[in-house]
Amino acid sequence: MVTIVAGIIMLGILVFIHELGHFCVAKMAGVKVLKFSLGFGPRLVSRKWGETEYMICAVPLGGYVQMLGEGSGENGETGELTAEERERSYAAKSPAKRVAIVAAGPLMNLALPFLVLPLAFLVGVNMPAFLDERPCIGYVVADSSGAQAGFASGDCIETINGEAVPNWSEANKKLIAFAGAPLEFEVLRNGERLRLRVAADAGHLETQGLGLFPDQEARIGGLALGMPAEAAGLRKGDLIKQVGEEPIRSWYDLRIAIQKGQGEAQIVVVEREGELLEFTLTAQRGQRDDDYLIGIAPAQDLVTKRYGLVASVKAGAERTIELIELTIVFIQKLFSGNVSAKNIGGPITVVQIAGQAAQTDLAAILSVLAFLSIQLGILNLLPIPILDGGHIIFNLFELIFRRPLSPRTREIAQQIGLMLLILLMVLAFYNDIMRLFGGIKG
Repeated sequence: MVTIVAGIIMLGILVFIHELGHFCVAKMAGVKVLKFSLGFGPRLVSRKWGETEYMICAVPLGGYVQMLGEGSGENGETGELTAEERERSYAAKSPAKRVAIVAAGPLMNLALPFLVLPLAFLVGVNMPAFLDERPCIGYVVADSSGAQAGFASGDCIETINGEAVPNWSEANKKLIAFAGAPLEFEVLRNGERLRLRVAADAGHLETQGLGLFPDQEARIGGLALGMPAEAAGLRKGDLIKQVGEEPIRSWYDLRIAIQKGQGEAQIVVVEREGELLEFTLTAQRGQRDDDYLIGIAPAQDLVTKRYGLVASVKAGAERTIELIELTIVFIQKLFSGNVSAKNIGGPITVVQIAGQAAQTDLAAILSVLAFLSIQLGILNLLPIPILDGGHIIFNLFELIFRRPLSPRTREIAQQIGLMLLILLMVLAFYNDIMRLFGGIKG
C-alpha cells in the first residue's frame, strides 16, 4: 500500500509539472484558463482562485488544463463568446502561440531532469559497482542466445559490432543502440580473441536479455519476512555454499538448485563468519505452479557517486541528455519492430517503479523522477492526434499553409489517435498484469 501511495504521489508530481507548463505559457499568451486538474473523473477537491478552478480528481493517471476556446462545448472554439472572451480564447491566438502552449507541457517534463539530476549527483547516487567494471561474464544462462552463440563464463567482452565497451554500462547502451540488428562480439577468452555472433532479436536490450551476467557471489542481501529462508534462520550476509546436492558457485546457481527440490525439504549450507552451518528449509510455491521461492535477495556492491556543485550540474546534464537519446532510440526501434512490444510498461509498472524508489533515498527518488519525466515528455511529443505532439502538428499545418485543418479532418484524426492510444494502453496494462503474475520476465 505504501508503494502504491508513494508511486501515485510521484506520478502526480510529473503530471503537475506537465500541466504547469501548459498553464504558465497559456497565461503568458493571454489565454483564459478555466480549469487546472490533476487526475480525471469525479472531483475530490475543488477550489476557484481568480478565473481558474483548480481540482484534484479521483483517477490519478493524468491531468488537464482546460482553456477558453479549446475543444468543443459552450466554452470551446465553436461556442458563442463575447468580443472580450474571443480575444482571450485559445482558438483566437496565432498558430505559433498555440504551438508554444501545447509544447510547454512536454518540454517542462524534459527540463525537469536538468534540475533534479544535478541534485541527485550532489547528494550522492548509489549505483551497482559492476556497471563500471570490465564486462567479464560470470554466468551464462543455459539455452539463452548468449549460450547458443558460444559465450562461456570468464569471457570478457571487448567490442560490440566493432565499438569498444569498457564496462557493463557501455555494453548495455550499445545493445539498445543495436536493438533488432545482428550482433558481433569480440571477446577475450584465456588470452585469445574470439568473434561470437548473435542473430537479430527484438528482446536483446541488455546483456541479461542475452543470458549474460556479471559474476555475483551467492551472498544474501535481504530476507523476505515469513518466507522459508527467514523462518529457517538464514541471515543477511550469509554466503550460500550448497543447496541439496548442488554446489553453489554463484547467485545464478541458486534458482536451478531450488527448483530441483520441487518443494521438498532441502539442506542449505552457508558460510557465516568463517563457519559452515546447515539449515533445512522447504521452498514455497510461487505464483506459477513450477516456480519455487525461498525469499532471499542478493547482496549487491554499491558505489556512491557524489560530485561538487559544478561537476554535479555537468554530470546531471550529461545523464539527462543520455536518457533522452536512449529513450528516442528505444521508441524508434519499437516502431520499426526491432524492439519487442513486451517492453512497454503501463501505469501499474510506473507506480511500482516510482513507489519502490520513494522508499529508498533522495537520490533514487530524484533519478526515477527524472527518468519517468523524460518518458512522459517524449511520449507526449509523439505526432499522434490527441497527444500534444498531434496538436503541435495541427498548428504547424496552419502556420505553414495559412489555413487550419477542417474540423471534420481534425475530428477523424483525433478519433484515430484515440483508438491508437486505447490500443497502446490496453497493451501496456496487459504487459503490466503479465509482469505481476510472472508471465513476462524483465
